[in-house]
Amino acid sequence: MSAHEPWFSARTWTEPPWTPADLVAAKAGRTVSVVLPALDEEATVAGVVGAVVPLVGTVVDEVVVVDSGSTDDTMAVAHAAGARVITREEALPGVAVRPGKGEVLWRGLAATTGDLVVYLDSDLVDVDERFVTSLLGPLLTVPGVELVKGFYHRPLRLSEHDVLATGGGRVTELVARPALAALRPELAGIVQPLGGEYAGTRELLESLPFAAGYGVELGLLLDTHRTRGLGAIAQVDLGVRKHRHRSLRALGVTAAEVLDVALRRCSGLDDGPRPLTQFVPVAGQWLPEVHDVATGDRPPIREPARADPP
Repeated sequence: MSAHEPWFSARTWTEPPWTPADLVAAKAGRTVSVVLPALDEEATVAGVVGAVVPLVGTVVDEVVVVDSGSTDDTMAVAHAAGARVITREEALPGVAVRPGKGEVLWRGLAATTGDLVVYLDSDLVDVDERFVTSLLGPLLTVPGVELVKGFYHRPLRLSEHDVLATGGGRVTELVARPALAALRPELAGIVQPLGGEYAGTRELLESLPFAAGYGVELGLLLDTHRTRGLGAIAQVDLGVRKHRHRSLRALGVTAAEVLDVALRRCSGLDDGPRPLTQFVPVAGQWLPEVHDVATGDRPPIREPARADPP
């Protein structure tokens, strides 16, 4: 038996049983914030907000969209759907903005007040309220749980009319899962280590650094395990996750950020810049294309000084 199998049996819910009424009874005075990071998501953000809004006033106390510099109508659409909408600058005034997804999640934590925080990506399709209730269930009803990861089937959309039943989550399968197997095998039972749908206690999240880019989810998982132990982590099945898929070239930068976090957390790699070089065939030649990779961390929000270090 693998070391993670007892944990998997005790901390995995494939058919989450919690209803909104169950969670209202279990809140016991605790409050819940739902945070959606968004960048040019006008086509999908209203659907995600719309799945959460019916829970506001009962299970959920606030739903906040943190815009990361959108150039489309994401902010207006999210506001019309019922969310409080703020820019990343407004989320933490006076602190210079850095690029990357982790930056927006970090600022969203600073701008909200809930005792429990649920993160949902804004590019989801066919999302419903069970995403929120399932993620909150273990936090509100199982003693000792502080971080709940969502997992799901990941279809791969090749085109509008060509969708494979499986094949999504390429960075997970090619980078994150092998990295965990090599560097932190105790976490091999996590089905979706990079999933953007998860929830945690504010007390936990405010105590952890946030990686700058797309490695933020893996960093939070690794740091929770290191500081709180495997028993503080749970996971729930959210069904099917549909979202926009990116090109293999774009996923290369994501993979580099994920690998950077795994190595810095588990093998002592420093925070220095590590540009990624890719090659593009042009007129029979292979031309180098250099991309910045988001490295480094934002400090725990709980620390008194939130400004950039000198």
